[in-house]
Amino acid sequence: MNPDTRHHVHALVDQLPPVQLAAVETLLQSMLDPLSMKLALAPIDDEPFTEEDRQAIGEADEWSKHNKPIPMEEVLADFGLTMADWETMAKTPLEEPLNGQQRNG
Repeated sequence: MNPDTRHHVHALVDQLPPVQLAAVETLLQSMLDPLSMKLALAPIDDEPFTEEDRQAIGEADEWSKHNKPIPMEEVLADFGLTMADWETMAKTPLEEPLNGQQRNG
């Protein structure tokens, strides 16, 4: 990168008011964080929200009124994984589909 470009970007950032500076900070962090980048580039979920979806959410809400949340570590342990495994998976690119097949998910 051209050193003049870096200096120019710094000069522009120095001129920003606090609200815009916070927005730029969020943007820069998302550009540097692999998971945030993957989420930003993911296609929009355009599937309709069904009555079945509403019912499942209602059941989950009711369950949570009477039960303690299950820690993520416990859920991962059920699959033989750790939080370190989870973090690694977040940074690992997905394999490309074979022979043009679409991946379900």
